[in-house]
Amino acid sequence: MSHLKALTRQGLAVATAALLSACASQAVTPATSAANHAAIDVPQIKRPDGETPQWWFRNGAAQAAKSAAQANTRGQKAKNVIVFLGDGMSIPTIAASHVYAGQKRGVDGESYRLSFEQFPFSALSRTYETDQQTPDSAGTMTAIMSGVKTRGGFIGVSQVPRRQDCAATRGQELVSTLELAAAAGMSTGAVTTTRITHATPAATYGHLPERNWEVDAELTPEARAQGCKDFAAQLVDFPSANGLTVAMGGGRTEFMPAGAEDPEYANKVGQRLDGRDLIGEWKAKHPGGAYVWNAQQLKSLDLSRTPRLLGLFEPSHMNFEHERAKDKAGEPSLAEMTTAAIEVLKQNPNGFFLMVEGGRIDHALHAGNAFRALDETDSLSDAVAAALAHTDPDNTLIVVTADHAHTLTFAGYPKRGNGILDLVRGHTDSYDEEGGAGMARDAAGKPYTTLGFANGPGYTGASDRQPEGPKKYPHSPGSYSHIEKGRPDLAKVNTQDPNYMQESIVPLKAESHGGEDVAIFATGPGAAAFHGEIEQNAIYHIIVQHSPLLRGELCKLGSCNSEGVPVDRPTYQAWLDQVKAK
Repeated sequence: MSHLKALTRQGLAVATAALLSACASQAVTPATSAANHAAIDVPQIKRPDGETPQWWFRNGAAQAAKSAAQANTRGQKAKNVIVFLGDGMSIPTIAASHVYAGQKRGVDGESYRLSFEQFPFSALSRTYETDQQTPDSAGTMTAIMSGVKTRGGFIGVSQVPRRQDCAATRGQELVSTLELAAAAGMSTGAVTTTRITHATPAATYGHLPERNWEVDAELTPEARAQGCKDFAAQLVDFPSANGLTVAMGGGRTEFMPAGAEDPEYANKVGQRLDGRDLIGEWKAKHPGGAYVWNAQQLKSLDLSRTPRLLGLFEPSHMNFEHERAKDKAGEPSLAEMTTAAIEVLKQNPNGFFLMVEGGRIDHALHAGNAFRALDETDSLSDAVAAALAHTDPDNTLIVVTADHAHTLTFAGYPKRGNGILDLVRGHTDSYDEEGGAGMARDAAGKPYTTLGFANGPGYTGASDRQPEGPKKYPHSPGSYSHIEKGRPDLAKVNTQDPNYMQESIVPLKAESHGGEDVAIFATGPGAAAFHGEIEQNAIYHIIVQHSPLLRGELCKLGSCNSEGVPVDRPTYQAWLDQVKAK
């Protein structure tokens, strides 16, 4: 797909604040918003044939400029930026989670608000990728981090190359917000409950046309021959002299040479086939920094005197919050990791950029287990509250969003105060023996739960793992067979058990993502620019346009219009040259 001639720099220098929204399904043309604000030129294209990486970048910049003009946020300056990413945190997941969180605390769940639901500004984000209606975490997080939409499975790379084609990736790398921050002299951090090399955190620092290349053992022979480097190696070899100031999550064995014994589990060993000890290399590269692998080690640090921090708390993903207390060596919570990261990062007078992911929300939803999904969302809310307590609202922009949705449903007509994980009770058409409102029943006379899934492992037919009837977590991977009968009778089933798996309509080994819009919540300088419905890649542009250091760095790498708004996509090579020069 070739770039449009209309996208040459000579035709691009125009002033900021408006454009026709890229949400239109037809051709996008220049537009003018408020008085004294000229449009950013976004050429007409035939959708999707003209959606080049440059077009996506300019389109997102124009959306952000228009939103800022409408909200009158020009001039608001964020010294620090924190992006919270609830992986798979759909709007039904948020709604069910605040009911769950309130009920867990013994208060009215329906009116309870999670920490980020109390933010003053919100918007909707369109999550489709350039090749998929229902997206994955790789392409969506790349859009959030780079301002450019791309294909599913791609991390920090534009839509141009084919998947797993390393050679074609050269020149198609996208510069992330974290990379801009590092070049600008800000501190940087990535914190997650998944492996630190997983799709969402990897999109802050990595560039590969295959999300699964987290460790060199997963690279194809062709990828190795073409010089591709796995995400674990990319994290440690981050080319900026600043590097990642803080990185915390799971994935410890991906940094260890093959056969090296894990410090926590005797049956776990390193995975690296290249023989590199990336943990040792990180410590040698940052002699003043701290490497920790359990909660007590993290707690014992004097964070105000810790210049760099690497925390790898599990061989793979960190435990769900529900299992965290049983961890052999002890794991910090997402809130504790967030607090620790901020305490390290805020030592830098230039400010910081931090991404925090509640990654296991997504895993619980894929597993068809609503309890863990809601519990993980509540934990993300705690982490947001921790960030609010440890930052200055006058200089810190905090954005909370999701990369994509899931198929969790919140339905039926339960009475007010009904347990969110319970059967639907109080339905006006159902009455118990004492004349009160009882359990709602389906057309076959069987009760059902408030929460369910459109697809996934909770299908109630027999499988190779569990017999016909209600399913218990964990169930997948597995396959279904002998599906002959209808729904089970849940009247005597404890659907509020943490391991109960909600029913699904379509039997799948793992529940799938959803394609609907997700929510954005924001507070701090520039937050009011998040309003209405925007394309997901515009999130990056709103953040950059309200952070002077990020915007200034981007203007050095690409080009800005007469009002200092970045309008051209920078090349990765230009960024690399810039950081090496420093």
